[in-house]
Amino acid sequence: MTTPSYSGFGDKALPFLKALGFHQSREWFQDNRDLFEEHLNAPRARLLDDLAERLAREKIPLTCSPKTSTFRINRDVRFTKEKHPDNTHVSAVITRSGTKKDQGLLYVHVSPDDSFLSTGFYAMEADELRAFREAIVARPQQFAAAVAPLVALGFSFDREDALKRTPRGFEHVTDPGTLDLVKLRHLTLSRRFSPDRLRDRLLLDDLVELARAAQPFLGFGWRAIDPVRAARDEASR
Repeated sequence: MTTPSYSGFGDKALPFLKALGFHQSREWFQDNRDLFEEHLNAPRARLLDDLAERLAREKIPLTCSPKTSTFRINRDVRFTKEKHPDNTHVSAVITRSGTKKDQGLLYVHVSPDDSFLSTGFYAMEADELRAFREAIVARPQQFAAAVAPLVALGFSFDREDALKRTPRGFEHVTDPGTLDLVKLRHLTLSRRFSPDRLRDRLLLDDLVELARAAQPFLGFGWRAIDPVRAARDEASR
């Protein structure tokens, strides 16, 4: 049997997530699981399947799958003070390996109040972050050119967890723009999108557009944090 192609999220997708935020009980979720599967989970799976096909067709070195790229709606509450059992959004990552543990990603986040697309390098190891910062300082014009296609699409750098002071080892940086980038803990850019993008195949097209525009930026980051793998991947394409 042919898998249905992506044609948008269900019309009850956002109302379901909003109601889930109000109820926050496992009993309510189980009673309404069919709505989740029909309007959110199944469409997300079709989106990822179709996106993986489009990326492969265009030879963009990113992929995804419903099995390896999605985050669970149920939260692990063992090690957090917030004990509400469910997330009020659905999300997925697109990476070189298609898994959630690979740096250099696209991210899609669907929520009633804050849906957005992102790309970049999140929660890097200390040595990776330092190498990325050093690459920005050494090649600021190349980095600006790599980011330019994303800025042209309305993406901007995320300031979450940004440092207030210059990190150790970068005291010599004086250019204000470069210094601002060096203070970022996560090298990611995001753009919010409206609920109408969940209809038809609009979100799929948006993600393909993002994947194309992100290639110079992701390539810059990959070469900075893991030059051996980046060289191997580029040689194999």
